[in-house]
Amino acid sequence: MSSTAIPGNNLPEFSMKSILVPLIAIIAGVFMVVLDSTAMNVALSSLVHDFDSDLPTLQWTVTGYMLAQASVIPLSGWLSDRFGAKNIFLISVLLFTVGSILCATPNSAEWLVVFRVIQGLGGGCVLPVAMAYIYRLSPAHKVGAVMGMMGIPILFAPAIGPVLSGWLVEFHSWRWIFLINIPIGIICLIIGYRRLPKVEKHSVKSIDIPGMFLGPLAFAALSYGVSEGAHGWSSDKTVIGLSVGIAALIAFIIVELRAKAPLLELRIFRSPDFSIGIVVQWIVQFGLYGALFLMPQFLQQARGFGSFDTGLILLPQALASGLMMPIAGILYDKIGVRWLVVTGLALITGALYQYSHVDMMTEGKDIILPLIMCGAGMGMMMMPLNTHLISKTPRELVSRVTSVTNAMQQVINSLAVATLVTILTSQTADNVAEMQAAGAKVDVLEAMVHGFRDTFHIMIYIAIGGAILGLLLRRGKKPAGAQGKPGEVQEEQLTAGIMHG
Repeated sequence: MSSTAIPGNNLPEFSMKSILVPLIAIIAGVFMVVLDSTAMNVALSSLVHDFDSDLPTLQWTVTGYMLAQASVIPLSGWLSDRFGAKNIFLISVLLFTVGSILCATPNSAEWLVVFRVIQGLGGGCVLPVAMAYIYRLSPAHKVGAVMGMMGIPILFAPAIGPVLSGWLVEFHSWRWIFLINIPIGIICLIIGYRRLPKVEKHSVKSIDIPGMFLGPLAFAALSYGVSEGAHGWSSDKTVIGLSVGIAALIAFIIVELRAKAPLLELRIFRSPDFSIGIVVQWIVQFGLYGALFLMPQFLQQARGFGSFDTGLILLPQALASGLMMPIAGILYDKIGVRWLVVTGLALITGALYQYSHVDMMTEGKDIILPLIMCGAGMGMMMMPLNTHLISKTPRELVSRVTSVTNAMQQVINSLAVATLVTILTSQTADNVAEMQAAGAKVDVLEAMVHGFRDTFHIMIYIAIGGAILGLLLRRGKKPAGAQGKPGEVQEEQLTAGIMHG
Protein backbone atom coordinates (compact mmCIF):
# COMPACT_ATOMS: atom_id res chain seq x y z
CA MET A 1 0.00 0.00 0.00
CA SER A 2 1.64 3.21 -1.14
CA SER A 3 2.00 6.05 1.30
CA THR A 4 4.01 9.16 1.93
CA ALA A 5 5.50 10.28 5.18
CA ILE A 6 3.87 13.08 7.09
CA PRO A 7 6.44 15.78 7.88
CA GLY A 8 7.38 15.66 11.53
CA ASN A 9 5.49 12.45 12.08
CA ASN A 10 6.57 8.80 11.87
CA LEU A 11 3.13 7.69 10.70
CA PRO A 12 2.51 7.36 6.93
CA GLU A 13 -0.17 9.34 5.15
CA PHE A 14 -2.51 7.20 3.05
CA SER A 15 -4.57 8.26 0.04
CA MET A 16 -8.38 8.11 0.01
CA LYS A 17 -8.29 5.28 -2.55
CA SER A 18 -5.95 3.17 -0.42
CA ILE A 19 -8.12 3.29 2.71
CA LEU A 20 -11.53 2.56 1.14
CA VAL A 21 -11.29 -1.23 1.54
CA PRO A 22 -9.87 -1.06 5.09
CA LEU A 23 -12.67 1.38 5.90
CA ILE A 24 -15.24 -1.28 4.91
CA ALA A 25 -13.77 -3.66 7.50
CA ILE A 26 -13.84 -1.03 10.23
CA ILE A 27 -17.37 0.15 9.41
CA ALA A 28 -18.64 -3.46 9.37
CA GLY A 29 -17.11 -4.12 12.79
CA VAL A 30 -18.49 -0.93 14.30
CA PHE A 31 -21.94 -1.51 12.78
CA MET A 32 -22.51 -4.97 14.28
CA VAL A 33 -21.25 -3.91 17.73
CA VAL A 34 -23.44 -0.79 17.90
CA LEU A 35 -26.41 -2.71 16.45
CA ASP A 36 -26.32 -5.23 19.28
CA SER A 37 -26.31 -2.42 21.86
CA THR A 38 -29.99 -1.73 21.12
CA ALA A 39 -31.33 -4.84 19.39
CA MET A 40 -31.77 -6.90 22.57
CA ASN A 41 -34.29 -4.51 24.15
CA VAL A 42 -36.97 -5.61 21.69
CA ALA A 43 -36.38 -9.32 22.32
CA LEU A 44 -36.70 -9.32 26.14
CA SER A 45 -40.43 -10.12 26.22
CA SER A 46 -39.93 -13.06 23.88
CA LEU A 47 -36.99 -14.32 25.96
CA VAL A 48 -39.10 -14.27 29.14
CA HIS A 49 -41.49 -16.71 27.46
CA ASP A 50 -38.86 -18.89 25.73
CA PHE A 51 -36.70 -19.34 28.83
CA ASP A 52 -39.60 -19.43 31.30
CA SER A 53 -37.72 -16.80 33.29
CA ASP A 54 -38.44 -13.30 34.63
CA LEU A 55 -37.67 -9.84 33.26
CA PRO A 56 -35.21 -8.77 36.02
CA THR A 57 -33.03 -11.80 35.22
CA LEU A 58 -33.14 -11.23 31.47
CA GLN A 59 -32.51 -7.51 31.89
CA TRP A 60 -28.96 -8.60 32.73
CA THR A 61 -28.49 -9.57 29.08
CA VAL A 62 -28.56 -5.82 28.43
CA THR A 63 -26.89 -4.67 31.67
CA GLY A 64 -24.12 -7.31 31.51
CA TYR A 65 -23.29 -6.35 27.93
CA MET A 66 -23.12 -2.66 28.89
CA LEU A 67 -20.93 -3.28 31.96
CA ALA A 68 -18.56 -5.52 30.01
CA GLN A 69 -18.11 -2.79 27.41
CA ALA A 70 -17.63 -0.09 30.07
CA SER A 71 -14.95 -2.16 31.80
CA VAL A 72 -12.72 -2.65 28.73
CA ILE A 73 -13.09 0.76 27.06
CA PRO A 74 -10.52 2.40 29.39
CA LEU A 75 -8.02 -0.35 28.49
CA SER A 76 -8.43 -0.03 24.71
CA GLY A 77 -5.96 2.82 24.20
CA TRP A 78 -3.19 1.17 26.20
CA LEU A 79 -3.77 -2.17 24.48
CA SER A 80 -3.57 -0.50 21.04
CA ASP A 81 -0.31 1.24 21.92
CA ARG A 82 1.18 -1.91 23.41
CA PHE A 83 0.10 -4.56 20.89
CA GLY A 84 -0.89 -2.54 17.82
CA ALA A 85 -4.26 -1.17 16.74
CA LYS A 86 -4.70 -3.78 13.98
CA ASN A 87 -4.14 -6.71 16.34
CA ILE A 88 -6.47 -5.37 19.03
CA PHE A 89 -9.20 -4.48 16.52
CA LEU A 90 -9.15 -7.95 14.93
CA ILE A 91 -8.99 -9.76 18.28
CA SER A 92 -11.93 -7.66 19.55
CA VAL A 93 -14.00 -8.41 16.45
CA LEU A 94 -13.12 -12.12 16.75
CA LEU A 95 -14.18 -12.22 20.42
CA PHE A 96 -17.40 -10.37 19.59
CA THR A 97 -18.16 -12.82 16.75
CA VAL A 98 -17.47 -15.85 18.93
CA GLY A 99 -19.67 -14.29 21.62
CA SER A 100 -22.43 -13.85 19.03
CA ILE A 101 -22.21 -17.54 18.08
CA LEU A 102 -22.45 -18.51 21.74
CA CYS A 103 -25.38 -16.12 22.34
CA ALA A 104 -27.41 -17.92 19.66
CA THR A 105 -27.06 -21.32 21.38
CA PRO A 106 -28.21 -21.22 25.07
CA ASN A 107 -31.39 -22.69 26.46
CA SER A 108 -31.22 -20.87 29.79
CA ALA A 109 -31.24 -17.18 30.73
CA GLU A 110 -28.14 -17.54 32.90
CA TRP A 111 -25.97 -18.81 30.06
CA LEU A 112 -27.25 -16.10 27.73
CA VAL A 113 -26.13 -13.49 30.29
CA VAL A 114 -22.67 -15.08 30.45
CA PHE A 115 -22.32 -15.15 26.66
CA ARG A 116 -23.52 -11.54 26.38
CA VAL A 117 -20.73 -10.52 28.77
CA ILE A 118 -18.20 -12.27 26.49
CA GLN A 119 -19.71 -10.45 23.52
CA GLY A 120 -19.49 -7.13 25.37
CA LEU A 121 -15.83 -7.68 26.30
CA GLY A 122 -15.05 -7.97 22.61
CA GLY A 123 -17.30 -5.12 21.53
CA GLY A 124 -16.02 -2.61 24.08
CA CYS A 125 -12.68 -2.11 22.35
CA VAL A 126 -14.01 -1.95 18.79
CA LEU A 127 -15.35 1.61 18.66
CA PRO A 128 -12.53 3.53 20.45
CA VAL A 129 -9.84 1.57 18.57
CA ALA A 130 -11.68 2.10 15.26
CA MET A 131 -11.97 5.87 15.80
CA ALA A 132 -8.26 6.24 16.57
CA TYR A 133 -7.39 3.91 13.67
CA ILE A 134 -9.40 5.87 11.13
CA TYR A 135 -8.04 9.21 12.32
CA ARG A 136 -4.48 7.98 11.89
CA LEU A 137 -5.14 6.60 8.41
CA SER A 138 -7.11 9.57 7.06
CA PRO A 139 -5.42 11.91 4.59
CA ALA A 140 -4.67 15.17 6.38
CA HIS A 141 -7.09 17.28 4.33
CA LYS A 142 -9.90 14.66 4.39
CA VAL A 143 -10.08 13.76 8.09
CA GLY A 144 -13.60 15.12 8.55
CA ALA A 145 -14.95 13.39 5.44
CA VAL A 146 -13.50 9.99 6.41
CA MET A 147 -14.61 10.26 10.04
CA GLY A 148 -18.05 11.22 8.76
CA MET A 149 -18.22 8.00 6.76
CA MET A 150 -17.30 6.00 9.86
CA GLY A 151 -20.00 7.81 11.80
CA ILE A 152 -22.80 6.41 9.63
CA PRO A 153 -23.01 3.05 11.45
CA ILE A 154 -22.73 4.76 14.85
CA LEU A 155 -26.04 6.57 14.34
CA PHE A 156 -27.71 4.32 11.78
CA ALA A 157 -27.26 1.05 13.70
CA PRO A 158 -29.16 2.12 16.87
CA ALA A 159 -32.00 3.44 14.72
CA ILE A 160 -32.29 0.36 12.50
CA GLY A 161 -31.72 -2.05 15.40
CA PRO A 162 -35.31 -2.06 16.72
CA VAL A 163 -36.71 -2.49 13.19
CA LEU A 164 -34.47 -5.42 12.36
CA SER A 165 -34.73 -7.13 15.74
CA GLY A 166 -38.50 -6.57 15.89
CA TRP A 167 -38.89 -8.22 12.48
CA LEU A 168 -36.62 -11.14 13.44
CA VAL A 169 -38.35 -11.73 16.77
CA GLU A 170 -41.85 -11.45 15.31
CA PHE A 171 -41.37 -13.54 12.17
CA HIS A 172 -38.36 -15.76 12.88
CA SER A 173 -36.44 -16.21 16.15
CA TRP A 174 -34.55 -14.00 18.61
CA ARG A 175 -31.48 -16.17 17.91
CA TRP A 176 -31.14 -14.52 14.49
CA ILE A 177 -30.27 -11.25 16.25
CA PHE A 178 -26.91 -12.89 16.95
CA LEU A 179 -26.60 -15.18 13.93
CA ILE A 180 -26.60 -12.24 11.51
CA ASN A 181 -23.37 -11.04 13.15
CA ILE A 182 -21.48 -14.14 12.04
CA PRO A 183 -21.14 -13.36 8.30
CA ILE A 184 -20.47 -9.68 9.09
CA GLY A 185 -17.78 -10.63 11.58
CA ILE A 186 -16.15 -13.11 9.18
CA ILE A 187 -16.08 -10.56 6.34
CA CYS A 188 -14.65 -7.95 8.71
CA LEU A 189 -11.91 -10.35 9.88
CA ILE A 190 -10.93 -11.48 6.37
CA ILE A 191 -10.76 -7.96 4.93
CA GLY A 192 -9.17 -6.60 8.08
CA TYR A 193 -6.46 -9.25 8.22
CA ARG A 194 -5.56 -8.81 4.56
CA ARG A 195 -6.03 -5.08 4.01
CA LEU A 196 -5.83 -3.18 7.29
CA PRO A 197 -2.42 -1.47 7.36
CA LYS A 198 -0.33 -1.66 10.49
CA VAL A 199 0.08 1.67 12.21
CA GLU A 200 3.05 2.42 14.38
CA LYS A 201 3.04 1.03 17.91
CA HIS A 202 3.97 3.37 20.72
CA SER A 203 6.41 2.23 23.32
CA VAL A 204 4.78 1.65 26.69
CA LYS A 205 7.46 2.21 29.31
CA SER A 206 5.58 0.76 32.24
CA ILE A 207 2.30 -0.90 33.12
CA ASP A 208 -0.17 1.24 35.03
CA ILE A 209 -1.46 -1.60 37.22
CA PRO A 210 -3.49 0.59 39.65
CA GLY A 211 -5.08 2.35 36.68
CA MET A 212 -5.92 -0.96 35.00
CA PHE A 213 -7.85 -1.96 38.10
CA LEU A 214 -9.44 1.38 39.04
CA GLY A 215 -10.41 2.53 35.51
CA PRO A 216 -12.62 -0.42 34.55
CA LEU A 217 -14.08 -0.53 38.07
CA ALA A 218 -14.92 3.19 38.04
CA PHE A 219 -16.61 3.34 34.64
CA ALA A 220 -18.43 0.01 35.02
CA ALA A 221 -19.73 0.93 38.49
CA LEU A 222 -20.78 4.42 37.38
CA SER A 223 -22.59 3.05 34.32
CA TYR A 224 -24.36 0.47 36.49
CA GLY A 225 -25.29 2.93 39.25
CA VAL A 226 -26.61 5.51 36.81
CA SER A 227 -28.58 2.95 34.79
CA GLU A 228 -30.17 1.63 37.99
CA GLY A 229 -31.17 5.22 38.74
CA ALA A 230 -33.91 4.77 36.16
CA HIS A 231 -35.63 2.47 38.68
CA GLY A 232 -35.07 4.82 41.63
CA TRP A 233 -32.16 7.01 42.71
CA SER A 234 -32.49 5.92 46.34
CA SER A 235 -32.42 2.16 45.67
CA ASP A 236 -29.60 0.10 47.18
CA LYS A 237 -28.24 -0.88 43.75
CA THR A 238 -28.07 2.75 42.64
CA VAL A 239 -26.43 3.98 45.84
CA ILE A 240 -23.87 1.16 45.91
CA GLY A 241 -23.04 1.52 42.22
CA LEU A 242 -22.62 5.29 42.38
CA SER A 243 -20.67 5.17 45.66
CA VAL A 244 -18.21 2.58 44.35
CA GLY A 245 -17.99 4.33 40.99
CA ILE A 246 -17.33 7.81 42.40
CA ALA A 247 -14.78 6.55 44.93
CA ALA A 248 -12.97 4.51 42.26
CA LEU A 249 -13.09 7.44 39.80
CA ILE A 250 -11.51 9.86 42.31
CA ALA A 251 -8.77 7.35 43.11
CA PHE A 252 -8.31 6.67 39.37
CA ILE A 253 -7.90 10.39 38.56
CA ILE A 254 -5.30 10.81 41.32
CA VAL A 255 -3.36 7.76 40.13
CA GLU A 256 -3.47 8.80 36.46
CA LEU A 257 -2.29 12.36 37.10
CA ARG A 258 0.71 11.02 39.00
CA ALA A 259 1.56 8.11 36.70
CA LYS A 260 4.49 8.43 34.26
CA ALA A 261 2.66 6.25 31.71
CA PRO A 262 -1.06 6.66 32.55
CA LEU A 263 -3.75 4.34 31.25
CA LEU A 264 -5.89 7.33 30.20
CA GLU A 265 -4.22 10.64 29.39
CA LEU A 266 -6.27 12.98 31.61
CA ARG A 267 -3.78 15.86 31.37
CA ILE A 268 -5.34 16.76 28.03
CA PHE A 269 -8.07 18.44 30.10
CA ARG A 270 -5.55 21.20 30.78
CA SER A 271 -6.28 22.37 27.24
CA PRO A 272 -9.27 24.79 27.41
CA ASP A 273 -10.26 23.92 23.83
CA PHE A 274 -10.42 20.22 24.63
CA SER A 275 -12.27 20.77 27.91
CA ILE A 276 -14.91 22.99 26.32
CA GLY A 277 -15.25 20.55 23.44
CA ILE A 278 -15.83 17.52 25.64
CA VAL A 279 -18.39 19.34 27.81
CA VAL A 280 -20.27 20.25 24.62
CA GLN A 281 -19.98 16.61 23.54
CA TRP A 282 -21.51 15.45 26.84
CA ILE A 283 -24.45 17.82 26.41
CA VAL A 284 -24.88 16.76 22.78
CA GLN A 285 -24.63 13.09 23.75
CA PHE A 286 -27.24 13.58 26.48
CA GLY A 287 -29.60 15.26 24.03
CA LEU A 288 -28.99 12.79 21.20
CA TYR A 289 -29.34 9.66 23.29
CA GLY A 290 -32.30 11.17 25.10
CA ALA A 291 -34.08 11.83 21.81
CA LEU A 292 -33.23 8.35 20.53
CA PHE A 293 -34.61 6.83 23.74
CA LEU A 294 -37.65 8.99 24.49
CA MET A 295 -39.55 9.09 21.20
CA PRO A 296 -39.68 5.26 20.81
CA GLN A 297 -40.98 5.06 24.39
CA PHE A 298 -43.73 7.57 23.58
CA LEU A 299 -44.79 5.66 20.48
CA GLN A 300 -44.89 2.32 22.30
CA GLN A 301 -46.13 3.25 25.78
CA ALA A 302 -48.43 6.18 25.07
CA ARG A 303 -49.57 5.43 21.52
CA GLY A 304 -49.47 1.63 21.65
CA PHE A 305 -47.35 0.93 18.56
CA GLY A 306 -45.43 -2.36 18.39
CA SER A 307 -41.65 -2.53 18.20
CA PHE A 308 -41.57 -3.23 14.48
CA ASP A 309 -44.01 -0.42 13.62
CA THR A 310 -42.11 1.96 15.91
CA GLY A 311 -38.89 1.15 14.10
CA LEU A 312 -40.51 1.87 10.73
CA ILE A 313 -41.84 5.22 11.99
CA LEU A 314 -38.36 6.17 13.17
CA LEU A 315 -36.69 5.15 9.90
CA PRO A 316 -36.67 8.73 8.43
CA GLN A 317 -34.56 9.81 11.40
CA ALA A 318 -31.99 7.11 10.69
CA LEU A 319 -31.90 7.91 6.97
CA ALA A 320 -31.48 11.64 7.62
CA SER A 321 -28.60 11.07 10.03
CA GLY A 322 -26.92 8.64 7.63
CA LEU A 323 -27.21 11.07 4.70
CA MET A 324 -25.97 14.02 6.74
CA MET A 325 -22.89 12.26 8.18
CA PRO A 326 -20.64 12.40 5.07
CA ILE A 327 -21.86 15.92 4.24
CA ALA A 328 -20.98 17.07 7.76
CA GLY A 329 -17.54 15.50 7.41
CA ILE A 330 -16.85 17.46 4.23
CA LEU A 331 -18.10 20.67 5.86
CA TYR A 332 -15.90 20.04 8.91
CA ASP A 333 -12.81 20.02 6.69
CA LYS A 334 -13.87 23.41 5.30
CA ILE A 335 -15.39 25.36 8.21
CA GLY A 336 -14.51 23.51 11.41
CA VAL A 337 -16.84 22.31 14.14
CA ARG A 338 -18.47 25.39 15.68
CA TRP A 339 -21.28 26.13 13.24
CA LEU A 340 -21.98 22.44 12.65
CA VAL A 341 -22.68 22.02 16.36
CA VAL A 342 -24.74 25.20 16.63
CA THR A 343 -26.78 24.40 13.52
CA GLY A 344 -27.22 20.76 14.52
CA LEU A 345 -28.48 21.68 17.98
CA ALA A 346 -30.76 24.31 16.45
CA LEU A 347 -32.34 21.56 14.31
CA ILE A 348 -32.73 19.31 17.34
CA THR A 349 -34.22 22.18 19.36
CA GLY A 350 -36.81 22.69 16.62
CA ALA A 351 -37.56 18.96 16.57
CA LEU A 352 -37.94 18.85 20.36
CA TYR A 353 -40.31 21.82 20.22
CA GLN A 354 -42.55 19.88 17.85
CA TYR A 355 -42.21 16.75 20.01
CA SER A 356 -43.43 18.78 22.98
CA HIS A 357 -46.83 19.17 21.23
CA VAL A 358 -47.59 15.46 20.77
CA ASP A 359 -50.97 14.19 21.97
CA MET A 360 -53.07 11.03 22.09
CA MET A 361 -53.95 11.40 18.40
CA THR A 362 -50.34 11.70 17.14
CA GLU A 363 -49.56 9.34 14.24
CA GLY A 364 -46.31 8.48 12.52
CA LYS A 365 -46.95 10.88 9.64
CA ASP A 366 -47.33 13.76 12.11
CA ILE A 367 -43.71 13.52 13.28
CA ILE A 368 -41.89 12.83 10.01
CA LEU A 369 -40.56 16.41 9.76
CA PRO A 370 -39.22 16.62 13.33
CA LEU A 371 -37.74 13.13 12.96
CA ILE A 372 -35.85 14.25 9.85
CA MET A 373 -34.73 17.42 11.63
CA CYS A 374 -33.53 15.43 14.63
CA GLY A 375 -31.68 12.91 12.47
CA ALA A 376 -30.03 15.63 10.38
CA GLY A 377 -28.96 17.44 13.56
CA MET A 378 -27.44 14.26 14.94
CA GLY A 379 -25.58 13.51 11.74
CA MET A 380 -24.32 17.07 11.56
CA MET A 381 -22.68 17.02 14.99
CA MET A 382 -21.58 13.63 16.23
CA MET A 383 -18.45 12.79 14.23
CA PRO A 384 -17.31 16.42 13.74
CA LEU A 385 -17.26 16.77 17.52
CA ASN A 386 -15.29 13.55 17.92
CA THR A 387 -12.88 14.64 15.20
CA HIS A 388 -12.51 18.06 16.83
CA LEU A 389 -11.55 16.46 20.16
CA ILE A 390 -9.04 14.13 18.52
CA SER A 391 -7.53 17.05 16.58
CA LYS A 392 -6.69 18.70 19.91
CA THR A 393 -4.51 15.72 20.79
CA PRO A 394 -0.92 14.85 19.82
CA ARG A 395 -1.15 11.99 17.31
CA GLU A 396 0.80 9.60 19.52
CA LEU A 397 -1.91 9.95 22.20
CA VAL A 398 -4.97 9.66 19.96
CA SER A 399 -5.82 6.13 21.11
CA ARG A 400 -5.71 7.21 24.76
CA VAL A 401 -8.08 10.13 24.15
CA THR A 402 -10.64 8.03 22.21
CA SER A 403 -10.68 5.75 25.26
CA VAL A 404 -11.49 8.77 27.47
CA THR A 405 -14.28 10.06 25.23
CA ASN A 406 -15.89 6.65 24.68
CA ALA A 407 -15.73 5.71 28.36
CA MET A 408 -17.48 8.94 29.32
CA GLN A 409 -20.05 8.55 26.55
CA GLN A 410 -21.01 5.18 28.05
CA VAL A 411 -21.74 6.90 31.37
CA ILE A 412 -23.53 9.84 29.73
CA ASN A 413 -25.80 7.51 27.75
CA SER A 414 -26.83 5.72 30.94
CA LEU A 415 -27.28 9.08 32.69
CA ALA A 416 -29.51 10.35 29.88
CA VAL A 417 -31.85 7.35 30.09
CA ALA A 418 -31.97 7.34 33.90
CA THR A 419 -32.54 11.09 34.14
CA LEU A 420 -35.24 11.18 31.48
CA VAL A 421 -37.06 8.22 33.03
CA THR A 422 -36.96 10.02 36.39
CA ILE A 423 -38.29 13.26 34.87
CA LEU A 424 -40.98 11.42 32.89
CA THR A 425 -42.14 9.47 35.94
CA SER A 426 -42.21 12.62 38.08
CA GLN A 427 -44.09 14.69 35.49
CA THR A 428 -46.63 11.92 34.93
CA ALA A 429 -47.22 11.63 38.69
CA ASP A 430 -47.67 15.42 38.94
CA ASN A 431 -50.24 15.34 36.13
CA VAL A 432 -52.17 12.56 37.89
CA ALA A 433 -52.10 14.60 41.12
CA GLU A 434 -53.43 17.68 39.28
CA MET A 435 -56.32 15.61 37.86
CA GLN A 436 -57.17 14.34 41.33
CA ALA A 437 -56.95 17.82 42.84
CA ALA A 438 -59.29 19.19 40.16
CA GLY A 439 -61.81 16.42 40.87
CA ALA A 440 -61.55 15.16 37.28
CA LYS A 441 -61.47 11.55 36.22
CA VAL A 442 -57.92 10.26 36.35
CA ASP A 443 -56.73 9.16 32.92
CA VAL A 444 -53.28 7.64 33.40
CA LEU A 445 -52.61 7.44 29.65
CA GLU A 446 -53.39 11.12 29.16
CA ALA A 447 -51.22 11.97 32.17
CA MET A 448 -48.38 9.98 30.59
CA VAL A 449 -48.76 11.85 27.28
CA HIS A 450 -48.52 15.16 29.14
CA GLY A 451 -45.50 13.75 30.99
CA PHE A 452 -43.78 13.06 27.66
CA ARG A 453 -44.61 16.57 26.48
CA ASP A 454 -43.17 18.11 29.64
CA THR A 455 -40.00 16.01 29.35
CA PHE A 456 -39.49 17.01 25.71
CA HIS A 457 -39.97 20.63 26.78
CA ILE A 458 -37.21 20.34 29.39
CA MET A 459 -34.88 18.85 26.79
CA ILE A 460 -35.31 21.98 24.67
CA TYR A 461 -33.40 23.99 27.27
CA ILE A 462 -30.61 21.39 27.37
CA ALA A 463 -30.21 21.65 23.59
CA ILE A 464 -30.23 25.48 23.70
CA GLY A 465 -27.59 25.44 26.44
CA GLY A 466 -25.41 23.16 24.31
CA ALA A 467 -25.79 25.46 21.28
CA ILE A 468 -24.72 28.50 23.32
CA LEU A 469 -21.69 26.64 24.67
CA GLY A 470 -20.94 25.44 21.13
CA LEU A 471 -20.28 29.06 20.13
CA LEU A 472 -17.11 28.86 22.26
CA LEU A 473 -15.65 26.09 20.10
CA ARG A 474 -12.72 27.21 17.99
CA ARG A 475 -11.70 25.73 14.68
CA GLY A 476 -8.23 25.09 16.06
CA LYS A 477 -5.35 23.58 14.16
CA LYS A 478 -5.66 21.79 10.88
CA PRO A 479 -4.91 18.06 10.77
CA ALA A 480 -1.29 17.01 10.95
CA GLY A 481 0.40 17.29 7.59
CA ALA A 482 -1.75 20.19 6.37
CA GLN A 483 -0.30 23.66 6.24
CA GLY A 484 -1.92 26.01 8.66
CA LYS A 485 -1.64 29.53 9.91
CA PRO A 486 1.08 30.42 12.45
CA GLY A 487 -1.52 30.62 15.19
CA GLU A 488 -2.66 27.10 14.38
CA VAL A 489 0.91 25.79 14.63
CA GLN A 490 1.28 27.53 17.99
CA GLU A 491 -1.90 25.82 19.18
CA GLU A 492 -0.45 22.43 18.22
CA GLN A 493 2.73 23.23 20.10
CA LEU A 494 0.74 24.45 23.09
CA THR A 495 -1.31 21.25 23.19
CA ALA A 496 1.81 19.11 22.97
CA GLY A 497 3.40 21.19 25.72
CA ILE A 498 0.40 20.63 27.95
CA MET A 499 0.57 16.91 27.37
CA HIS A 500 4.25 16.62 28.14
CA GLY A 501 4.36 19.25 30.89
